[in-house]
Amino acid sequence: MRTLWLVVRRFLFLILVIWSASTITFIIPRFSPRSAIRERFALLARNGGFSPGDLEKIITAMQTQFGLDKPLLQQYVDYMSGVLRLDFGYSLNKYPSTVIDLISQALPWTLGLLLVTTILSFLIGNLLGAIAAWPKAPQWLRAVATPFVLLTGVPPVLMGVLLLFFVGFRLKLLPLGGAYSIGVIPNWSWGFALDMAQHQILPALALIFGSVGGWVLSMRGMGITIQGEDYVNFAEHKGLDGVSIFRDYYLRNALLPQVTGFALALGTVVTSAIIIESIFFLPGIGTLLQDAIKSNDFPVIYGIVLFITITVATLMVAMEFVYPLIDPRIRKQ
Repeated sequence: MRTLWLVVRRFLFLILVIWSASTITFIIPRFSPRSAIRERFALLARNGGFSPGDLEKIITAMQTQFGLDKPLLQQYVDYMSGVLRLDFGYSLNKYPSTVIDLISQALPWTLGLLLVTTILSFLIGNLLGAIAAWPKAPQWLRAVATPFVLLTGVPPVLMGVLLLFFVGFRLKLLPLGGAYSIGVIPNWSWGFALDMAQHQILPALALIFGSVGGWVLSMRGMGITIQGEDYVNFAEHKGLDGVSIFRDYYLRNALLPQVTGFALALGTVVTSAIIIESIFFLPGIGTLLQDAIKSNDFPVIYGIVLFITITVATLMVAMEFVYPLIDPRIRKQ
């Protein structure tokens, strides 16, 4: 019964977050003095896309198309029903493409980059942090964590710029940007996969170097705290070897709070990945957002923000259900 109530509470919390984010996203453009449609087509008129005399007719037609001529309450009901269907409307810049279609095309690039870098950062950072705090670890192995700690003060975005300049531009070791080389046609071959992987190395390194240091520091602090625990001392008195004590008693227990930190860091990781994508011109959510900002494509901007909010909130709730699987003490409670 308690488990059922926990699931219901977390589900209601998720609904509240999604509703709040959706409502804010709805209110901001409609109570703003700026009109997304007017600004977009006024820009096209200035660039000679059509006659300025037809501007008002086009704006009126587009407002009807987007449902902006309806009462505000009806607009809100239609908008929320669209959010439930993951329908964020149409793009102004790439009409008649829908916002969710554009997000779906860009999402695999962002998801692939995030999965690899987040998992590697978490694993490398926590392992190095645990070794740095373990008194029986070799001195040279503990010293490996020091350079990563020094990189803690360098944000992933700045790290990306530095890698782009020194590794890509000056040394010419890796491509400067893009998902794959110019002129290459995407296909299911090892040659294309290798070419695409080379273009992902710099953005992946920027995210990994920018976040590993934080995991090293937090894990080192947890490791120092756990060293004096009774179960660690009991394992040592039992005569267990150092590897078993480190793996089963030290690392596993120190890793539990890190899972909570991982859930809290998801928002920062997603934001950093989006900015890194725009720096390296990867065709992910970040580049899509940058293009939408440049072209005043407000439906895409608000759709991406809302999509990210829903995704991060869902992942954080999911982590709360994963945590009891890792820590049996919480499962029994």
